[in-house]
Amino acid sequence: MEAEELKVKKYIKKYSNEKKALISILQDIQEEYNYLPQEALRIVSKTLAVPLIDILGVATFYRAFSLEPRGKHLITVCLGTACHVRGGPKILEEFERKLNIEAGETSKDGQFSLETVACLGCCAIGPVVVVDSEYHAQITIRKVGSILKKYIKKD
Repeated sequence: MEAEELKVKKYIKKYSNEKKALISILQDIQEEYNYLPQEALRIVSKTLAVPLIDILGVATFYRAFSLEPRGKHLITVCLGTACHVRGGPKILEEFERKLNIEAGETSKDGQFSLETVACLGCCAIGPVVVVDSEYHAQITIRKVGSILKKYIKKD
């Protein structure tokens, strides 16, 4: 049995091969690979006896899951109403310019993925950007470069 198959089966076994643990299993796989590889989904499907189309349905329904490789650092820019009126779109444009990618893409070096969200629920401190679960409040265009530098240094 391949090493990769053993890893995936380890996550499935962690939840006693329970179909009801599908989301938790997918979360563990995503944590391991930074996305959900097709082969891993096939192994889950076969092991749990759940049709692959059902697993793909779950994986595409939840925004937390990705079927494409993500960058080492995930940047999420809020474009909800409060953040929008405070400059969210301009902040997004600055990230796109500095990273040379558009929202929904990953930088060529694999360091950053850039996403948008309709609301993060912290409107009072907007505009807000989240990088790897760390919230950055009252962001301005001038702060974008220093935010990126902070994460480049961590590598």
